[in-house]
Amino acid sequence: MKVIIAVSGASGASLGLKTLRSLPKGIEKHMIVSGNAKTVLAHEENVTMHEDADIAAPLASGSFRADAMMIIPCSMNTLAKIACGIADNLTTRAASVMLKERKTLLLAPREMPFSPIALENMLKLSHLGVHIAPPVMAYYSEQNSLEEMENFMIGKWFDLLGIDNTLYKRWGDDD
Repeated sequence: MKVIIAVSGASGASLGLKTLRSLPKGIEKHMIVSGNAKTVLAHEENVTMHEDADIAAPLASGSFRADAMMIIPCSMNTLAKIACGIADNLTTRAASVMLKERKTLLLAPREMPFSPIALENMLKLSHLGVHIAPPVMAYYSEQNSLEEMENFMIGKWFDLLGIDNTLYKRWGDDD
């Protein structure tokens, strides 16, 4: 399985990185990120890094055959561009490819409250089959720390992509 993770916006970037680190070893990982994190991640995480400005990267083509893409966090700017078909950087171009190829695309919008425009964009994308999955915790899984809350959200995102995980306590689990 090939998975693309893009980090759009600064707030919540650590959640995108933790999601990357939580992916099982057998998954081919590609990340779109800008700044100094690129060099560190390429060496520490066994991940192929791509510059967001590199619109000619393989991820920008349907022939790359990615299975899924997650944008964690997803800024309202990125969400709006995807909803309007604007593909002016590698993140939005790769998302556009996921839509046209009918592949799994997950957006984790990070800002709240959501404006009516943002909600309309989310609804439009949801109707196109995009998973709109903000980082929201659930209380039934009995998180007691920030790490457990993050594991819950990442586990739920992996569930949407069909990636087996045991990152959180599921409803009815007594273990």
